[in-house]
Amino acid sequence: MSNRVPITAIVTAHTRIAQTLATLNAIRRCDPTPNEIIVHIDQNQKECADSISKIYPTVKTLVSTDHVGPGGGRNTLIQAAANDIVASFDDDSYPLDAIYFARALELFQKFPQASILCASLYHPGEHLEADVPSAEWCADFTGGACVYKRQAFLATGGYVPLAIAYGMEESDLALRLHARGGRILRTRWLRVFHDTNLHRHADPEVTRNSIANLALLAYLRYPPSLWPLGIFQCANRVWWLASHGRWRGIGQGLLMIPSHLRAHESYKMRINHSSIRSYLALRRAPLQQTF
Repeated sequence: MSNRVPITAIVTAHTRIAQTLATLNAIRRCDPTPNEIIVHIDQNQKECADSISKIYPTVKTLVSTDHVGPGGGRNTLIQAAANDIVASFDDDSYPLDAIYFARALELFQKFPQASILCASLYHPGEHLEADVPSAEWCADFTGGACVYKRQAFLATGGYVPLAIAYGMEESDLALRLHARGGRILRTRWLRVFHDTNLHRHADPEVTRNSIANLALLAYLRYPPSLWPLGIFQCANRVWWLASHGRWRGIGQGLLMIPSHLRAHESYKMRINHSSIRSYLALRRAPLQQTF
């Protein structure tokens, strides 16, 4: 039996039962293991919840009836976590190194000002870099390959629950965290494998929402004087999609912007100019740290 550490591992799941079980198996093979594992199953997928309970009866499962997306699932999971350190995974992402959770604790001890640790993320076919002890303060992170401080996360208000959150989910939370003085540490010492080929990013539904979500981010967070920046970011996204042949969904994405903004009006919390500009500057130039 592996040693256990005071970390909650959370997994967001939906319909991919086999991948979810493989992720849980990889987490449980780590040494030490987290002393709590919780899975959120979206959109009332009870078959997934039943499969987890049958094979891993000590893993907690939470099921939502609505389609809240990975962000909404993480909100629920982090609220339910018993520990202040919460390691986050998707149903198809998991630690590459058995010592992952021990290293996460050590990093928070070495960098106590960190609110989120961002692991290095690898996909099938990508070169796997060595797990060297390196770190840098950065602007962004990946929700399926990170470790949160629970209290810092809750202080931001959490994610805006979007069923398809491309272009909004992590960027929005990172911006609000930055405005509160929170910091994100990216490191190659933590490594996560994402078992997907990313072909789904070319789906017209993803294209559509990635455009509308950029507009939503600007509307909810930017002061009106910076809305031209938001318009430029949306235009840049459209240009990138078109230049990569992803035409299907562009028109729908532009047309859905007004209704998308109205539907999420209640999440509006504007951030001042200086915080937005310092966030964008950090995105361009992360700050290297001595490990």
